Amino acid sequence: MKTRILATIALTCGLSGVCLAQSSPSTATATTTTKSPGGSSAPYTEGGVWFLSMIKTKTGLTDEYFKQITGTVKPVYEEAKKQKIILDYKILNGESSDAHDFNILILVEYPNYAALDTQREKMDPVLAKVMGSEEQRTQMAVKRLDIREILGTKTMREIMLK
Repeated sequence: MKTRILATIALTCGLSGVCLAQSSPSTATATTTTKSPGGSSAPYTEGGVWFLSMIKTKTGLTDEYFKQITGTVKPVYEEAKKQKIILDYKILNGESSDAHDFNILILVEYPNYAALDTQREKMDPVLAKVMGSEEQRTQMAVKRLDIREILGTKTMREIMLK
C-alpha cells in the first residue's frame, strides 16, 4: 500500500498542476484513416499532453491540503518547469457534485507523450532535491492520507480545432 501511495504521489508530483490556457501545438498532427497528401485531414492539430489528478479533500481540510502542497508539490513543479521537464501546471478548486466527486483537479502539461517515456529518470532527482529522501517523501505521503484521497488520474492530449 505504501509503495502504491508513493508511486501515486511521485507520479502526481511529476505530472500535475497550474498550466496555461493553451499549449504550444506540436509539429505532429492527428492521423485519420483518410490522409491527404499534405498531411492529416483531421479537424484539429495536436497540442501538449496533460496529466490530471482528481483529488477529494476531507470536509473542512481543503485549505490544510493547499498549505501542505504549497511547500512540497509547488516547488517540485516549479523546478520541473525550470528544467523544462514540464511545460506548466494548474490547480483547480471547486465544489464536488456529490460525496464521491473530486473538489481539486491538478493538471500538469507535457510537450508530448514521448516526454513521459523517461519521466522517472527526470523527476527522481527533482523530487530528491526539493522533497528530500524517499523515506521523507513517504512520510509526507502518509500524512496526506489523513486529509485527502486521490480518486483517479487521467492522461489526455490537448487539441486545437482548425
